[in-house]
Amino acid sequence: MDRRTFVRRLAAASAAAAVFPRTAAAAPSVPKARNVVVVHGLFADGSCWSEVIARLQSKGINATSVQNPLTTLEDSIAAARRAVAMQDGPTVLAGHSFSGMIVTEVGVDPKVTALVYVAARAPDAGEDYAALASRFPTPPASAGIVWSDDWGQLSEAAFLRDFAGDLPAPKARVLYAEQMPFARALLAGKTTQAAWRSKPSWYAVSIDDRTINPDLERFMAKRMGAHTIEVKASHLSLISHPDTITRLILDAAGQA
Repeated sequence: MDRRTFVRRLAAASAAAAVFPRTAAAAPSVPKARNVVVVHGLFADGSCWSEVIARLQSKGINATSVQNPLTTLEDSIAAARRAVAMQDGPTVLAGHSFSGMIVTEVGVDPKVTALVYVAARAPDAGEDYAALASRFPTPPASAGIVWSDDWGQLSEAAFLRDFAGDLPAPKARVLYAEQMPFARALLAGKTTQAAWRSKPSWYAVSIDDRTINPDLERFMAKRMGAHTIEVKASHLSLISHPDTITRLILDAAGQA
């Protein structure tokens, strides 16, 4: 092969890598599921999944977005359990950001056939997530939390820069206005079970994440043996790259 041909092929491979997410593990075989329950994390509400939900519905999937109360971990888990209980068969449980804690706990439900983590926490049973996260550099968004008594939310500057950095500013400002405050007590909760130890799991790492350290995301995904993709996105890949996240969920639902 001459040098010119080699350079062309190398450029083509690089271009393909930029378009298609990198797969770190082969996707396991899963039963088909027509139900998907999605859960939001901090600095958001259930509408953050709207772009993905619309795409799932167009594929005939019954999608439900949990309105996470963000009060205590126990309350958040209870809300997700109610949503799963309402499903009529095999269900994929997907969580973004903090709600990976909820997926990890609720995912042991027999109805749940697969788990999807989108730039999400994925603790082991009883693990201190804060201690785990401290092993990696602190992400910039942490400094942008504003407290009012025992309720916190991101400042507008931090939201636009560190949470929704790859979204158009007008869109990010709307999302900023919609964010739900979270209770300080929520951060003290620990999971008692780790569903990813018994259920097939998928994970989307956000390469440009400034809310959860991307290397921490990679660590958690590798530890759980998840089918992993990497998305060149901010923490909000489910909004900036909804097609990619939808494909990941459909894969977990056996509908790819």
